[in-house]
Amino acid sequence: MTTSNIADILADGPVIPVIVVEDADHAVPLAKALVAGGVRVLEVTLRTDAGLESIRRMIAEVPGAIVGAGTVLTGAQLDQVARLGAAFAVSPGTTPSLLDAAKDSPVPLLPGTATASEVMNVLERGYTYMKLFPAEASGGIDKLSSLASPLPAAKFCPTGGIDPEKAKRYLTLPNVVCVGGSWLVPRDVVRQGDWTRITELARGTAALRKGAAQ
Repeated sequence: MTTSNIADILADGPVIPVIVVEDADHAVPLAKALVAGGVRVLEVTLRTDAGLESIRRMIAEVPGAIVGAGTVLTGAQLDQVARLGAAFAVSPGTTPSLLDAAKDSPVPLLPGTATASEVMNVLERGYTYMKLFPAEASGGIDKLSSLASPLPAAKFCPTGGIDPEKAKRYLTLPNVVCVGGSWLVPRDVVRQGDWTRITELARGTAALRKGAAQ
């Protein structure tokens, strides 16, 4: 159920932009610029007051975008993004109450993990796909390589501190399906409304696909 939906969404990668929108008026042109560059899966965080409205506008006005919500911390927030029609939700970590809420939600959750115990907990809840956050600060590529043998069922979208060069290395790991990155949506570029630059950055992710990253 949830796993298959998330699997399909993550497979559209290899990079899911982690988007912080400060002005909801930027949401639609930003999403259109990313889609034009071949990046369709968009994680819009709930870190700003513009987050929910940005998700609503992107879903309504950007055909081809697969819009999800990031920084989902509570069941109440999961309900909010479900009502908007979000395609998926991402949490930086996990709590029992959030996982309980996700069990009955129509929105598939990508739960956040940072330790082997957390990975085991979400595996017990039926999740195969999860986020590693903060990826670089929690051990990065070495951490994921170490987890692969004892926890082979776990598949990851590492996020946090990743740039294009690091992304290439992450994507060679057998337990990494995609990466999350904010480099596709630099805040200064978004504030300036330089949508051409956003499209160029998005196009650059094509070279990161597994098999192309050498």
